[in-house]
Amino acid sequence: MAKIDRRILKTQEALKNAIIDLMSEKNFDDITLQDLSDKANVSRGTIYLHYMDKYDLLDKLIESHINELRIRCESVADLDFITGSLVWTEYLESNYSFFSMMLASKGAPFFRTRFVNFLIEEFRDEVDVTKGKNLGLNQDLTVQFVATAYVGVVEWWFTNEMPIPHQALAEQLGTLLDRICE
Repeated sequence: MAKIDRRILKTQEALKNAIIDLMSEKNFDDITLQDLSDKANVSRGTIYLHYMDKYDLLDKLIESHINELRIRCESVADLDFITGSLVWTEYLESNYSFFSMMLASKGAPFFRTRFVNFLIEEFRDEVDVTKGKNLGLNQDLTVQFVATAYVGVVEWWFTNEMPIPHQALAEQLGTLLDRICE
């Protein structure tokens, strides 16, 4: 794999930070490329070297976070739900500006849908409706319930400016997942 020039990474990071900062100031639809170039301290032409438009920039930013969460899921696949949730809540907390913008402020409504769909994919194999307390429940409905509940709790956590530490959030989420997913 070819090594990416640090200047390119620095420019892309500046643009990603700029879009998050600008979304805290105004509606995404009102953000112009000039706003982005000013905030990131790059030319408009430089933006086009990296992204097709502001939608592509936001899409790639969202996708990078979803991919990172996917990698973290894979790394904790054999662990219990509390430990797995701890890995997630640490990541959520360390990327507070992004997730709070996407969830708490409704900065990008389509992010929530993508996040829920990602969680549905991740929880599909965790929910067993063939035995125990979940016996006879509809698989799709149960997975939908778990995924949307998880996102709802994360939204609550950001909307309320992380009222409990990420460790306590992980313990609560992990315990709830243990009860639902058996």
